Amino acid sequence: MHRYRTHTCAELRASDVGQNVRLAGWVHRVRDHGGILFVDLRDHYGTTQVLADPDSPAFKDVEKLRSEWCVRIDGVVKARDASLVNHKLATGEIEVFAREVEVLGPAGELPLQVFGDQEYPEETRLRFRFLDLRREQMQRKMTLRSDVVRSLRQRMWDQDFREYQTPIITASSPEGARDFLVPSRLHPGKFYALPQAPQQFKQLLMVSGFDKYFQIAPCFRDEDPRADRSPTDFYQLDLEMSFVTQEDVFRTVQPVIRGVFEEFGGGRKVDADWPLISYRDAALWYGTDKPDLRNPIKMQVVSDHFRGGGFGIFAKLLEQEGTEVRAIPAPKGGSRKFADRMNAWAQKEGLPGMGYIFWREAEGGTGTEAAGPIAKALGPERTEAIREQLGLGLGDAAFFLGGKPDTFEKIAGRARTVIGDELGLTDKDRFAFCWIVDFPMYEKTDDGKIDFSHNPFSMPQGGLEALNGDPLQVVAYQYDLACNGYELISGGIRNHRPDIMFRAFEIAGYPPEEVEKRFGGMVNAFRYGAPPHGGCAAGIDRMVMLLADEQNIREVILFPMNQRAEDLLMGAPSEPTPAQLRELGLRVVAETK
Repeated sequence: MHRYRTHTCAELRASDVGQNVRLAGWVHRVRDHGGILFVDLRDHYGTTQVLADPDSPAFKDVEKLRSEWCVRIDGVVKARDASLVNHKLATGEIEVFAREVEVLGPAGELPLQVFGDQEYPEETRLRFRFLDLRREQMQRKMTLRSDVVRSLRQRMWDQDFREYQTPIITASSPEGARDFLVPSRLHPGKFYALPQAPQQFKQLLMVSGFDKYFQIAPCFRDEDPRADRSPTDFYQLDLEMSFVTQEDVFRTVQPVIRGVFEEFGGGRKVDADWPLISYRDAALWYGTDKPDLRNPIKMQVVSDHFRGGGFGIFAKLLEQEGTEVRAIPAPKGGSRKFADRMNAWAQKEGLPGMGYIFWREAEGGTGTEAAGPIAKALGPERTEAIREQLGLGLGDAAFFLGGKPDTFEKIAGRARTVIGDELGLTDKDRFAFCWIVDFPMYEKTDDGKIDFSHNPFSMPQGGLEALNGDPLQVVAYQYDLACNGYELISGGIRNHRPDIMFRAFEIAGYPPEEVEKRFGGMVNAFRYGAPPHGGCAAGIDRMVMLLADEQNIREVILFPMNQRAEDLLMGAPSEPTPAQLRELGLRVVAETK
């Protein structure tokens, strides 16, 4: 007989009755039913009920068992009485009569219970993550993550991609976030960087003639934490292809992602139609470049109806250059009670409120009339024109925000989300995807400088000629895939021409010698027959978060950092020893208070 087990805790069935078996696992709980002891023994695969009565030679040992002790139990398989069969367990037809118990690892007083569904503070869960991970729901989520990665790999191999590993220690690169720097012992005063993404290496693979590459790649970015973003490291499905257009990338990726969501989405609908929406339209219609299309609300510009009208606040606002008024349609939201509720929400968000119009039945049942302060100020002709433009009717409403778009777009997008949720318009039992395309190549920073708005290695649409005009009007072959309000994929068709690359970086303030210094390997490679190429990367953590129906990415990462980028289990970050600092030629300067 094996030293620890002959079966897992999920294997035994009625056909095994009478067998002598050996099980190993953790004591999930112990129950005393009138002098008969029942132990739910749990391992990664499932649970088996073990019993011991006073006639059992193991009875005294079973009496000593406590929750989460790791034990080996020998016994004989018995059939349960028909009335006692547990149909919720795969092993529910049988139980094991204990004959011998060996404690493999006793457990002290538990800081959190594995049995049950109690909620614990995140700090406790992360500090004792090894216990937290024993819980059924966490085992299920981490198994899902593993299965998703397996499925992604297989689907990529099925499309003739091969997996290649790229370096983890490399040079610093402007990927849009802060690098994690690694000091060099052999080269004092110089630093490596952990890769924010395998971007340059996968492009070099295309120049090297590999044609189709993918990797389940770890990426490292020193970022501020969010519910949907890890502050240190994450994993992505990274891929690149040669001799492709943007549409080729879409056709390759869509069946992979859609297939994974159909396989692991728990029966939720997975949209087959993935519309292409320009970045500018996404900002206008949804107030975000990662829209949730489960919500049917689409915002519209209604400035003309307010210009020179009786609603003085917006009329005066529209006299300023670059301003506009947008409407957020609210089907079925046509009541003063709902309007007041949305105004209260807007005030919590720091706004004085949101203007609104709602349409109700006119007195005497003679049709539809507009109501609310804006309706009174604008008059029936203008409010009717707004209603017709928005396609609204009796019992509907519209909310309004105005100003320069970049000052109110984000909050308008959040208002759209709240309205969709409050009115039950958002279909929660669905995965809705869309490609966001035509991203601006550059943006203006707070200090008025021009910088890359996304990936600096994307090809500008129009090539070199496009870079001779206004940088803020340049559109890149850059694209994202959004799903249910989250960005799942980011990618682009790459800039493989050195002349275009030097000009693109020059606009962002990088002189040619700086480009040569920072990206010399890739620039030099492009001088030797670089093929047109493109690709993307899909965030695995975020994908699993959606499939697991979680709101926090830490729920689907085995050993995540907390919101302060601290590893409470391993004690990172930690202070280096003086010997380590001396070896690296470093000195820590105390922070000035």
